[in-house]
Amino acid sequence: MIDTLDREVRDGEERMRLEVTAHGLGVLTLCRPEKLNGWSWESSRQLGLLADRIRFDDAIRSVLLRAEGRAFCAGIDVTAPGGALTGRSPAERTHRYYEGIRWAHERFAAFARLPQPVVAAVQGYCLGFGFELALMADIRIAARDAVFALPETGIGVAVDAGGDLRIARDAGAGWAKLLALTGRRIDAPTAERLGLVQQVVSVDELEERARELADEIAANAPLAVRAVKRNIDAFADAGLAEALDRTALAAALTLTSEDAREGYTAKAARRPPTFDGA
Repeated sequence: MIDTLDREVRDGEERMRLEVTAHGLGVLTLCRPEKLNGWSWESSRQLGLLADRIRFDDAIRSVLLRAEGRAFCAGIDVTAPGGALTGRSPAERTHRYYEGIRWAHERFAAFARLPQPVVAAVQGYCLGFGFELALMADIRIAARDAVFALPETGIGVAVDAGGDLRIARDAGAGWAKLLALTGRRIDAPTAERLGLVQQVVSVDELEERARELADEIAANAPLAVRAVKRNIDAFADAGLAEALDRTALAAALTLTSEDAREGYTAKAARRPPTFDGA
C-alpha cells in the first residue's frame, strides 16, 4: 500500500491534476488516459490531497470533474503497485484490507463532502470505481458513448466504495440490486432515465456543456450554494456513514476470499470463473 503520510505528488506520478480558472471553477482532471484512468491506492491518496486544497480555496466556487482520453475511469488498475495487501494470516490480511478501505473511504468522503458543488463530465467507460467516483459528484453530465457498470460480483468481491448505496439513494433499491448483483452494463440514456445522470449530450458537446453548468453554479452566491448542497446532502445521505462501514467490512472479507482469487485469475485468463462460496 502507498505511504499515507506523504503529502506530495511526485513528478510523473500524477493520477489527477487541479487547475483553477479566472471564473472560480476548479477543474479536476483524471490524467492517465493510457491506463483508461484506472484507479489505485495512490489515486485515492491524491484525491484526498486535492480535495483538501479545494475545500479551503475560497477562489474555487464549483468543481468540474473530468477525464482525459476515451474513458472516464475503467475501474481498478490491477497492475498498480501495492494493489494486493498481504498478511501473516487470513485474519491479518482481512484486517489490513478493512483498515485500507476505511482509509480510502475517508479520502472519498473529503471529496464527496466538499462545500463546493461538483459536476462530473463522463465519457466512455465508467466502470467499477469509476462509476462510484462519478456518483460522488453532485451532478453528472454524460456523453452518449458513456457506459456504466458495477462488475465487482463477477470477480468475487463486494462493491467497496458505496456505489451501490448511492444508486439505491438516487434510483431505488431495486435498481441498485439489479446493477450490483448482475454487473450489467447500462448506456447513458438508461442512466439518465434512472436519475443516475442528469443530462446526456454528444461526445463533442460534453466538455462545453459541463463547463457551462459548473460556471453557472460558480456565478451564484457562494454561501447560499454551499448551504443548499449541505442541506440536500444531509437529507439524501442519512445513514450513509454507517452503511459505508458495513461496506468496508464486506469488501475486506470478499477481497481475501478464494472466490476473489478465482475471479481475478479467471478474468486474467479470459475464462468464466467457477465460484464455490469460500
